[in-house]
Amino acid sequence: MRNSGTGQLLSVRGRRQSGKSTTVERFVETSGAPYVYVTGHYRMPESAQLRAATEAISASRKPLPIDLPGVPNSWREWFSQLALAASEGPVIAVLDEFPWIAAGDRVGLEGLLQVIWDRVLEKLPVLLILIGSDVAMMERLAQHDRPLFGRVRELVMPALNPAEVASALPGVTPFDVFEAYLVTGGYPRLVASLHRGGSTVAEWVRESFADDLSPLVATGRLTLDAEFPDSDAAYRVLSAIGASEPARLGLGEIASTIADPGAVSKTVETAAIRSLRLLAERKRLVERELPAWASSTRLRRYRITDPYLRFWFRYVQRHVDAIARGRGDVAFAGFERDWPSWRGRTVEPVVRRAIELLGAADPRLGGIESVLPWWTRDGQVEVDVVAADRERTTLLGAIKWRESGGVSRREIDHLAVLRARVPRAADAALAAISPSGESPVQADLSLSAAELLEAWR
Repeated sequence: MRNSGTGQLLSVRGRRQSGKSTTVERFVETSGAPYVYVTGHYRMPESAQLRAATEAISASRKPLPIDLPGVPNSWREWFSQLALAASEGPVIAVLDEFPWIAAGDRVGLEGLLQVIWDRVLEKLPVLLILIGSDVAMMERLAQHDRPLFGRVRELVMPALNPAEVASALPGVTPFDVFEAYLVTGGYPRLVASLHRGGSTVAEWVRESFADDLSPLVATGRLTLDAEFPDSDAAYRVLSAIGASEPARLGLGEIASTIADPGAVSKTVETAAIRSLRLLAERKRLVERELPAWASSTRLRRYRITDPYLRFWFRYVQRHVDAIARGRGDVAFAGFERDWPSWRGRTVEPVVRRAIELLGAADPRLGGIESVLPWWTRDGQVEVDVVAADRERTTLLGAIKWRESGGVSRREIDHLAVLRARVPRAADAALAAISPSGESPVQADLSLSAAELLEAWR
């Protein structure tokens, strides 16, 4: 920007608590350029938002070189003032929670911004950064049918991956790294809290449950309040999925879980379908899952995408009242009781993702294009890992996530029998996947937590 003298438009998207705002704020504060950092608020009227945006100019540690006569009457006037500041030299403007700012604008902020950008701002040394936690809306900003197509550069800021969690927790074993990832979801604030505590994950969970304002307890509530200010039905569906014992539910099970006594089943199912569409397509909080090689969507199941929210719904949400009245011991007793079995299920999508990533570099996994689970129609038989290329199943895997020991001979023998039931798996290799990497001789391949961790490096 300084060298070219022209403007740059950048969009930054990612889940709430992924560190977007903190990262951008630190960048602008250390850039040396005058800047303004505007934060959008849910359902704030345009006039109030413009007032806050004007006040943000004077609140900056290095304010823009302008003296506003008063609060602008429109965003067009506000951007005109930004252009005036940029005529004096490079400046940075940040619009955080841009979807909320745009929702409060009467005339359509995207279209207005496109006109102002093309006519004025692009020709000036201004860096305009749009930040948003509404992932789907921020993705649409750059699509070909939207006003900012071809103008905005995209930056995705996900939560920390397991390898990044390992870097943030030096000296921790690979098993404990995955443990930390499953509880924190890789959210920087939670990982930092765990690191500061200097304790094991279980000890940190116990200490966090003793304080209803601790990051582990409060982050989920703050995130969900922002995601669902008006949609009780979607929240109830998300809660049903997150708290389910098998960690995955079908549509019928979800509908029966959220139904009020006496409710009409068809009405409940319609509400569940509408909520699932919101959660999966717009919020990206839920993932639709089908078994490998499935030809029908009737076998579809749903699970929460975010590991931290899976943990939160399972162990915090159901005990939030007890935690608030100082009985975190009740919540921790539930965690101690079933975390080993729950951990074994909730780690499965993380392991499958690791194997998918390893397929690009590990010759033992060469040719793998997809890694999915598989289950029978009645749900009585499941295979944790079905890795396949375009034509056949190349690998069947059993995941046994135990602190010690590995996959047993009996478990591999059972996996061998299932070759006859999993589609296109007659010649599939058999994989034993566990933290230790121990496996019987019948396994063709073993993968340890340390090897899986390398997938993100």
